[in-house]
Amino acid sequence: MQLEDYFNFLAPNDIRLAGSRIGIETILYEYIYRARTPEEIAQTYPSITLEQVYATILYYLHNKVTVSKYIADWLEYCLKSEREQDENPPAFVVRLRKLKAEGGAATRVLNEY
Repeated sequence: MQLEDYFNFLAPNDIRLAGSRIGIETILYEYIYRARTPEEIAQTYPSITLEQVYATILYYLHNKVTVSKYIADWLEYCLKSEREQDENPPAFVVRLRKLKAEGGAATRVLNEY
């Protein structure tokens, strides 16, 4: 089996573990930024195997420059999306924030249901 066989290359910015919907960025974020062990990662995501986690790490180590850019682009996209969400929240979020600011009103509303 080739290392690339562990992945589905859907687009330049969308690489997923074969047979799952989990992107390599999910696994690598846990490994690189949260310093989780492969075993911990596999336990966190029961739909993938420990072998797939190790394959993802090996793919990263073999393609460090490319995959590092892939992850940096993903993180930038996440931060941009978060900023946009904060600047233009959905109506229900605005309402919940208003209720929270009114202090206790949110609890009263939730208790009515």
